[in-house]
Amino acid sequence: MQKTTLSINGSCNRLIEIDIYHQKNTQYKPLIIFCHGFKGFKNWGHFDLIATEFAKQNYVFAKFNFSFNGTTIQHPDEFADLDAFGKNNFTTELNDLKWVLDFLEKNALDFEINTKEICLIGHSRGGGIAILKAQEDARIKKLITWASIKDFEDFFKNLDLEKWKQDGVLYTLNSRTQQQMPLNYQLLEDYQHNKTRLNIKNAASKINIPWLIIHGKHDRSVPFSNAEYLHQQNIKSVLFSIENADHTFGGKHPFNEDVLPKDTQIVINTCMTFLNQY
Repeated sequence: MQKTTLSINGSCNRLIEIDIYHQKNTQYKPLIIFCHGFKGFKNWGHFDLIATEFAKQNYVFAKFNFSFNGTTIQHPDEFADLDAFGKNNFTTELNDLKWVLDFLEKNALDFEINTKEICLIGHSRGGGIAILKAQEDARIKKLITWASIKDFEDFFKNLDLEKWKQDGVLYTLNSRTQQQMPLNYQLLEDYQHNKTRLNIKNAASKINIPWLIIHGKHDRSVPFSNAEYLHQQNIKSVLFSIENADHTFGGKHPFNEDVLPKDTQIVINTCMTFLNQY
């Protein structure tokens, strides 16, 4: 088992740090690219263990930090750059994902990647990004979403948009770190200017590749109804519910255990069955 960590240029020449888990065995393997969610990062919680589990099953597993997610190369486990966090937006994340795809495709020989077998996995807000990219990029052959949002519009509900515009920034509390994390008004402007491209419902209805939707019934961050909504938009998708699972399927940060939570193991087993079936 090998883990390779490297950096590539992302939006506005900010670096995207990527972890690539793979086995060197002269076999060209399917590629899984994992997209983290809002207030997430590639080293969060049990993501390293998850990556290892997929790599053990002879997949190349790549997870990365969106360029403006608030972490830095020097501090990959902390929101050390809140100014960058405030400048993030949905199209920036879509562009970052394209650059990750481009890099892995270009360097497929180095990591023994079968570029004809690329799957996206997106968690929470990263699920929305994965849906959009899967619909617009023909290189994606399979899609898996974990506890995915159904609509970026939901992000702006119950916000005082006029005050946000006037102030230029609003703050969201990170309950884990107690940081007040800025959201610049450009986030809404980016969404409004790119509504067609950022329409998750429309993209979901057009997905024509195998799609697995996994969601916990006890998710208090993104309700299970989001999964049902996405499945309704694309009845060819496969919906799998986990009765008592929360938003992170038992994961937390920091995660100091050597064994994955029961619900996360169910998620991985379900994903492997899906990937093998299709």
